[in-house]
This record gives sequence, structure tokens and C-alpha cells, in this order.
Amino acid sequence: MGQSVGLQVDPGRDEPIYRQIFDQVVRRIQSRAFPPGYKLPPSRTLARELAAHRNTVARAYADLEAAGFVSSTVGRGTFVTVPPASATPKAPALEPHRGTVPWAQLFSRAARTESLSRAERYARRPETRDVINLARMQPSEDLLPSELIARCIDRVMSEHGARALTYAPPEGVHRLREEIAKDLADRGVPANADDILITSGSQQALDLLARALVNPGDTILVDETTYSGAIDLFSLAGARLVSVPSDAQGPDLAALARFSRPDVKALYLMPNGHNPTGLFVSAERRRALVAWSQSSGIPIIEDDYAAGLVLDETEAAPYLRALDGDVIHLSSFSKRLIPALRVGFIVCPQALRGTLGSMKRVMDLGASAIIQHALAEFMERGYLRAHMHRLLPEYRLRRDTLEQALTLALPSTMRFRRPSHGVVIWLPLPTGMDPDALYDEALRQGVLLLPNAMWSVDGRAQPGVRLTFCAETAPRLAEGARRLGKAIKILSGLRPKKGRAESPVIEAV
Repeated sequence: MGQSVGLQVDPGRDEPIYRQIFDQVVRRIQSRAFPPGYKLPPSRTLARELAAHRNTVARAYADLEAAGFVSSTVGRGTFVTVPPASATPKAPALEPHRGTVPWAQLFSRAARTESLSRAERYARRPETRDVINLARMQPSEDLLPSELIARCIDRVMSEHGARALTYAPPEGVHRLREEIAKDLADRGVPANADDILITSGSQQALDLLARALVNPGDTILVDETTYSGAIDLFSLAGARLVSVPSDAQGPDLAALARFSRPDVKALYLMPNGHNPTGLFVSAERRRALVAWSQSSGIPIIEDDYAAGLVLDETEAAPYLRALDGDVIHLSSFSKRLIPALRVGFIVCPQALRGTLGSMKRVMDLGASAIIQHALAEFMERGYLRAHMHRLLPEYRLRRDTLEQALTLALPSTMRFRRPSHGVVIWLPLPTGMDPDALYDEALRQGVLLLPNAMWSVDGRAQPGVRLTFCAETAPRLAEGARRLGKAIKILSGLRPKKGRAESPVIEAV
């Protein structure tokens, strides 16, 4: 659209610019200045007109879409979708509150951390059917055992009644902790029910550990490329994050040899199906890591997000917790079962149990009792084992489909690692290619991914993007790889091969 839409923003006001844009567009919609079907300018055009950052305009558009005022379609644009206020009777619109409290000056240092602003760019993602999502880290809906979980909840209510609706013990329901201990033993992690603390997902497990171990300024060691949620939580706790390089076997032992207590509080690792790189740490390197931990006095936090998601039988590699009882092991059921359960757990060294349990009580009094009982019922009846027998072949199919499609779609010079565990493929980018530019171009082609700005502590990580294969069906994964290949070739100055339309709707089969 060539003409100006007449919006004005004032950077000097306390109200954020994205909110100023949102409010002005809403007023124009309600006054009929922007009627249904009216096309808003592209975010880049409006950002240039307002001398604002493109991400600021994109956030305003995302808020407008979430509130139902507009709809956005890749390749077409953003259009007004609601009728004017006079056509649909509503409560009178309130004028925006212009309060006098200087909130921006009251934020804590934690609320101003760089990790929060860095994540904001990728937090609002399009959820339309024509965008293939290679960023979402959860099972697709067709893989969720919703009927079995509903049946288990019904049984819990029938057997326990109102008792299932009361508070659970802060450490978690005992029958669930017993079932988790059995599941851990089956996978080679020695534990009993008393070692286990139930949390609201593994994210809360990390939060508890950060609160329990980190004082502002303390050092936590992490991989050069590592899980963004850990970066964010440790940063919020005030930790100084120091990255450790890795080779094909795992973290570099020579680099770790420089560190010892009391300078460093902990080493955070994902040895199985690392998120986002997919790396599987070798058995020899695991034993060496435990030996280093014991000699240096630095504990290891072992994050097993990919619990049970073994796609290829590789060399037998023990869990770090199986090698050393001082290893802090954490996991959840989000990737192999149902993310909405929000059930995670920590296998605690004995010296940590009381402190972590007390902190859990202070934080939220305990996780949902009815959900814990339902999950215990699910596991007691053998449903989890049966579910995994169904899930793993599908994940293998999806991984193989994405791998084969990437091989066909990408330039021959690009290489990536085939993951043996977990649900991610890490795609290193050619020298000079900007991951953020690829994010934007891929989205224009109708595929969503996450670039390495999310995963890097100090910017030294190799440029790359993370691709997941758990949230889309095999046909959509193949099409997503084709679209990604086109985006990469466009940025590389290569001419993509002619093919189908860029955004076909691919139905699951």
C-alpha cells in the first residue's frame, strides 16, 4: 500500500510504541476509518513510516490478530476482520489508562535482562495452517493419548473424589513418584521415590535449581550452543554464564579443566539428544565428565528432556546420574506424552532434598494433585509403555522424512547431524549467512524455525537453525524442507528450482 495510514507515535511517552500502534489501529477500526477487508501496510513499511523497529510493529500486529481485529496470511498481508463498532453492539470502549506510576523505572534488574528482550522477537509465532512449524517443540495433536488421559482422570475422580481436588504434598504424590522411579530404573537411572521431587514441568525444575544454587554473579558453565530456557532462567537468577566448547563426543575436557570450585557453581548439560544440536555424548566422555566433576567439586545438572526418545540404538551410554549420585537429574513428560500435564521432576542428591522441597512449597504449594494421580494411573496401567511403542516409530518416520527432504532441498555443501535421540535437527549455516535473515525469509516462504540467537550465550556459537520434527506430519515436514531450501538458496544468491506454489495446504495422511 503506497499511501500513509496516518499513525503517529511518541517515543517519549511511558506507553510502549507497540501499544500506541495497537490503540490507534483499534480506534480507526471502531470509527470505520479502517473498514473490514482494509489492508494494513507491511510491518517493514509501517516501521519505516514511523521510524520504529520492525519487530515493534510486528508485535503490535500480533496483538491485533490475537485480539481478533485483524488476520494475517503469509504472502497476502494483514487485513481488518472485525465489523466496525456500530455494526456490532459492544460495551463502550474505555480510553487507555494513562496512569502516573513510572513502571519502566521500577522494573528489577532481572526484568531487564537481555535474554528476555532477545526471546521477544520469536515469542509470537504465526499459528496458521499454511505455515509449516519446524520450531514447535511438542508432539502434534494426533500423537496425544487424550482419550486415555481423560479415562484416567475419570477413574481418579471415581476412586478419590474430592480428595483429588485438594493440595498435593509439595514433594509430589507418592504413587506418582514411585511410578517415575520404576520408569527411571527401566532406563538405567537408579532412584527411589524419596529421591524424586515433582515440579510443574522441567522449566520449574531449572528455576528451583537456579534459586537454590545461584547468587548474583555466580558462574554456571553451559555448552556454547544450549537450551534457551536454561539461559533465560540462569540469567534471571543473576548467573554469569560461561560457555564450554564441544567436539563430536561432547564437552571439551581441556576447556573444563580450567574450572574448579568455588569459582563455578555447576555445569548444565543435555547428554541425550541435546537441544538444540541433537548431540549424543559418548560413554567415554560421560565417564570423563563425572571424573572431572568429582575432582573439581563442581556438580553436574543433567537435563534429560528427551527421556525415552531413543530413535536409533547407539552405543550403550550410562546416564550421568547412574555414574554419580551427586548428579542432579531432571526431566518431564512434555515431549513423550502431553505437554499440558506440566509434570516434571528432579532426582535430587540427598543433601538437596529438603531445601528444594521447601522452596517448591514457597513457590506454588505443590503441583496439581488430580493431574499427578491421573499420570500415576496412566503409568500403573501400562499405558505409557504402550504409548511409547506407538510414538517412537512415528518419530523415526518423521526424522527420516525430514532428513531425506533436507538432503534433496539444501545446497550440496550443507551438512547436518542425524539425531539418534530426541526430536531436533541442528542445521549449521554457510559462512556469512545471517540466521535472523534466514528466519525472516523462511517465514516468507511459509516455514517457521528458530535461529541460533536463541541458543547462544556469548555469540560464539556457529550460526545455525534448529528444526523440530515432532509437531508436523511427514508430508508437511517434506514440504517444509523444500520451502526452507528455497529460502536458503535465495539468501545464497542461487536460483531456486521452479515448482509448486509456495504455500499449499498439506493434509495429514
